[in-house]
Amino acid sequence: MKEPYIQVGIITEPSIRFTLLNPYLVDGVEVSGTQQVELRDGEVYWQGKCYKELTFEPIHEASDAFELNDVTIGINFHWERKEDQRFLGKLKVVVDGDNLVGINVIRLENYLTSVISSEMSATASLELLKAHAVISRSWLLAQINKSKVDTDYTSYNASSDELIKWYDREDHTLFDVCADDHCQRYQGITKASTEIVKQAIAATRGEVLMYEDTICDARYSKCCGGALEEFEYCWEDTHYPYLAKRRDSETELTLPNLQLEQEADKWILSKPDAFCHTADKEILGQVLNNYDQETTQFYRWKVTYSQAELSKLIHQRSGIDFGQIIDLVPIARGTSGRLWKLMIVGTNLTLTIGKELEIRRTLSPSHLYSSAFVVDKGDMSKQGIPQRFTLTGAGWGHGVGLCQIGAAVMGGQGYDYRQILLHYYTQAAITPLYQ
Repeated sequence: MKEPYIQVGIITEPSIRFTLLNPYLVDGVEVSGTQQVELRDGEVYWQGKCYKELTFEPIHEASDAFELNDVTIGINFHWERKEDQRFLGKLKVVVDGDNLVGINVIRLENYLTSVISSEMSATASLELLKAHAVISRSWLLAQINKSKVDTDYTSYNASSDELIKWYDREDHTLFDVCADDHCQRYQGITKASTEIVKQAIAATRGEVLMYEDTICDARYSKCCGGALEEFEYCWEDTHYPYLAKRRDSETELTLPNLQLEQEADKWILSKPDAFCHTADKEILGQVLNNYDQETTQFYRWKVTYSQAELSKLIHQRSGIDFGQIIDLVPIARGTSGRLWKLMIVGTNLTLTIGKELEIRRTLSPSHLYSSAFVVDKGDMSKQGIPQRFTLTGAGWGHGVGLCQIGAAVMGGQGYDYRQILLHYYTQAAITPLYQ
């Protein structure tokens, strides 16, 4: 297998402004400088002509770059913002409904150099960066190999009043992956890559995680909260042996049955030892970029809503008017204590929702840090309706696969990248796919 090219969706707007920092080719003609493309009559309009698709080809692939203006990052998260970003490689512009999409076409290893710098600080330890290079490469190639193209996955059971939905990378049909947290953060050469990042990519070139001759779907999240989740409680009902439940520790091996409500409550309301249980600023600085560091509590966290805030929020986020919220009832938890079914009891109706990301989206203006939480109700009205809800939770993200903060701690403690990978992906093998 040769190193593949990757198509990354960067920006979706009716008009896209960018600058070619070096001469590029369009139909064999050199162009450079500031450009603007617009959607007109269902096509790409540029310099007085309309195109079904428009491609700007670099003359020197390894060095030619372009800058896109007003790229949105952190979509639907609390740190959402726009910034100008620079990219190597080809720029392709295609039509998607009422918008244009700017797509960067780039070699996989160059893509990874940016992902590693975008997902975490380029000052991270070499072993952590190597581990992340392998899982980012594995995850991407595993997703490309998937054939599903559904936008989302929804199961509605009217008899049991359940609405179960999950989301995955397969909702992208015009490109392989997007550039935001929905897939993997990719910000081109906007953030300078250090020599240690390039060293990590080169040292693991072509390496992927394999299980029984299949590339592993190597998921990862910011902080598991001390316990790893299993795939089927976040996405489709498929069990991957290499994404197994376990405690994020090599010394404390016992993990309670967190699918039991009593055990989950005790776990979430405590702060058990784990690799990712750290406040070490140097360690956290390896994993958290500047906007991530706006989040200060994530191993254990707390959010409080008034009745008015919560009922309005759930109505806005779900599109369903539950009325006043009477209760939030845990129905089913995964192996890390993350809820994948939550019953919302309102004065107008009762409905069970899931999976974990749908719960996180419904109960926050952006996303709850995780769905591993317990609910405390207070300030009861005369009608027995709570006027205050406090959610106390554990972890940041879905908790499946590698825990970035835990892996950073392992790297700081002297574990090498293979030990880190096999801690989080049990039964997997590290295999070179191409040179």
